[in-house]
Amino acid sequence: MKFYSGFSLKNEHYYFEEYINSSEYTVCGFSYGAIKALRETKERLCEKKRVDTLQLFSPAFFQTKDEKFKKLQLLGYRKNQDAYLREFISLCFLPYEKKIVEHEKNSIEELEELLYYEWNICELKEIMRCGVKIEVYLGGEDKIVDVEGAREFFLEVATVTYIKNANHFLLTN
Repeated sequence: MKFYSGFSLKNEHYYFEEYINSSEYTVCGFSYGAIKALRETKERLCEKKRVDTLQLFSPAFFQTKDEKFKKLQLLGYRKNQDAYLREFISLCFLPYEKKIVEHEKNSIEELEELLYYEWNICELKEIMRCGVKIEVYLGGEDKIVDVEGAREFFLEVATVTYIKNANHFLLTN
């Protein structure tokens, strides 16, 4: 199993242990890491390597957000990166108590990529045609991504698990 972390995070995979398929043929990612997991899956398939499952935990889904929202995020990051990341992590855990997570160095370019990434339904369908099972996990109380937009989008190509009272980390308390 290969796991990709969310924006500015590292080693948070333990939050998803109950959902992760530990097979060596599984690629998974959380939030921004879901984008990286998709890229890894496409790369492996191009190299004729086996992938059975692609798991996307609270995938970064901002394609339904307007330009103003995205520019405000970037402005906040540029103004004070530390304050932006503290607020971001707090929002990830709402409506529940914030927990400690490990951080990794990040950049404005990564935040731009995260905010402006466009999930492509044709790309996902092609991955399915290659025999890869796509699983998407969404929390109903997620304060980071457009949960309803993501749910509607991914239903066409994935098994979508909607956890009603869960936050961005898929925690319920």
